[in-house]
Amino acid sequence: MTAPKNKTQQTNQHKGWVKLSHWIVTASFMALAISGFVILMCHPRLYWGEVGNDLTPALIELPVSRNYQHGGWEKSDAFFAVAGSPVSAGRTYEIFNQNGWGRSLHFLAAWVLTLTGIAYVLTGIFSGHIIRNLVPRAREFSRKLVWHDVKSHVLFRIPPATSGPHYGVLQKFTYLFVIFFLLPLTIMTGLTMSPALTAAYPFLPKIFFGAQSARTIHFFASTALVLFLIVHVTMVIRSGFRKQMSAMTFEQQT
Repeated sequence: MTAPKNKTQQTNQHKGWVKLSHWIVTASFMALAISGFVILMCHPRLYWGEVGNDLTPALIELPVSRNYQHGGWEKSDAFFAVAGSPVSAGRTYEIFNQNGWGRSLHFLAAWVLTLTGIAYVLTGIFSGHIIRNLVPRAREFSRKLVWHDVKSHVLFRIPPATSGPHYGVLQKFTYLFVIFFLLPLTIMTGLTMSPALTAAYPFLPKIFFGAQSARTIHFFASTALVLFLIVHVTMVIRSGFRKQMSAMTFEQQT
């Protein structure tokens, strides 16, 4: 016969809404990562400022498709017979441009992640989840505890998993950084790349120093989120994959 769980164990388990939002955000982020990479393959160049195209200098070029360092252009032509006129040129290579489905999926998944994230934050604030489980306590700021937590993560000395949200100080800071900075930054820069939204809210490009700057920031913020996901999954495996998955799903705890 299984012993009944005590009140402390029940209290410390992840709430149902935390589990649900966790998996919705995970699925939508994976869709965003895949579709975003396909979109990037079509134009693997990043710029800084308001405009940028294949005929202007790039801040960074990424070797992710045949569009990287391509076969070049035919003779360029100006649209108007005035100084500073926009120019056009024909490509001398077969361009990779199969991103229609990627853009549609990216747009859909972005709104799913955004709305779920907003619901999570609001519920977390009003239920006390964020204050109770994610905000570090004053006693956790001791040099000894912080150093021990950092050292444990660097050396991959990960403590065994528990059935609830028992986070170290480094985990708490990381989760808060992701929830309240990286994800909002990724969402806002993504919105800034939408002509319809920037037409309605022209202050968006100014915040990020131009539409192309927003795209570059969006790339680096998204890359940071992917790295966070890789580290997060590694820690889950190291701390006890079976127990962690059981705690974050709707499987009955024993």
